[in-house]
Amino acid sequence: MKFIVSSGELLKALQLISGVTGGNSSLPVLENFLFDLNSEKLVIYGSDGETTMKTSIEVQSSDSGKIAVPSKLLTDIIKTFSEQPLSFSQEGNQLEIVDEKDNYFIALDEVDQYPTLPELDTNKSITIKASVLAEAIANTIFSTGNDAMRPVMTGVLFQFTENECRFVATDAHRLVKYTRNDISSPEEIEFIMPKKPLTLLKNALMAYDDEVTVDFNETNARFTHNETQWVCRLIDGKYPNYDAVIPKENPNILTINRQLFLSSLKRAALFSNKSTSQVRLSLNGNSLKLSAEDVDFANKAEMSLPCDYNGEELKIGFNSKFLNEMLTNLSSEDISLEMSTPNRAGIIKPVDGVDENEDVLMLVMPVMLNA
Repeated sequence: MKFIVSSGELLKALQLISGVTGGNSSLPVLENFLFDLNSEKLVIYGSDGETTMKTSIEVQSSDSGKIAVPSKLLTDIIKTFSEQPLSFSQEGNQLEIVDEKDNYFIALDEVDQYPTLPELDTNKSITIKASVLAEAIANTIFSTGNDAMRPVMTGVLFQFTENECRFVATDAHRLVKYTRNDISSPEEIEFIMPKKPLTLLKNALMAYDDEVTVDFNETNARFTHNETQWVCRLIDGKYPNYDAVIPKENPNILTINRQLFLSSLKRAALFSNKSTSQVRLSLNGNSLKLSAEDVDFANKAEMSLPCDYNGEELKIGFNSKFLNEMLTNLSSEDISLEMSTPNRAGIIKPVDGVDENEDVLMLVMPVMLNA
């Protein structure tokens, strides 16, 4: 098995796939890439047992065959080369790499132990613009939970109807619903995607404007973009009724510059109690007083911020970390915070900078105010 390949093209493919390799101590072979050579096409696989990725690149070869190559060592060595052709050849249980003047030898693993790419027996398919899918993931993934006892909340819900599609994530303390009305399906479809493959998808697709094809069945989903495929096991279970927790009547509405609010929250958080991260919002007229206090260390911050507020006098507390993450993941100049009472969730929405086909709603639960 021999082939010649551009070091730059190979490195690009390895870095794309490397995010999924390893992390499964029960299958040491998954610490490897699987190289599947078929004449002038090299298909590279990576897997962690739950998610499998493959991509292909053009090479110079007339051979065919499969080898399992240690992923970290190969990626690290290819990083050191400037752009140049590299020659690869299998010599027994070793892979020889030859550049302009030097030789390197990497021990190979047992290729027969490498799992095959799961086959999807399905006719369910949806096409989504790559940048739109990446944006939807970016707007929701930070709100997923980490509680293994509630696995459905560790992923993002994909929900398609005949009029729109929704991407939803929650950890029970906050919730994000990202809606697109330019993506739809003739039949209602929903599935829950795990966090790890979504992170890989987001990073790989953000810069593209072409399309991604999504095929899925009851257990797996496959995302195909150009020469790359991601196949992952879906999270099994029923997603909670998220609409039931979104308050419909929120008469008290704060409108404020997002960056001003965010920078002030970051400063206030430095003075908050480290276990609760609580910040207090006191609203009256067109005045927002933002405060935080750590009684244990006698630290306190009080700030007055210009805003537009329509509603009754209100004092409400939030976890500053949640507010920070939500505001950081928005790009609008101004945001609105809709509230009803101090013990009901607040709703954050961008005021501007939103595409006509998208809608973003972020919910954050309040925390009980200190006396």
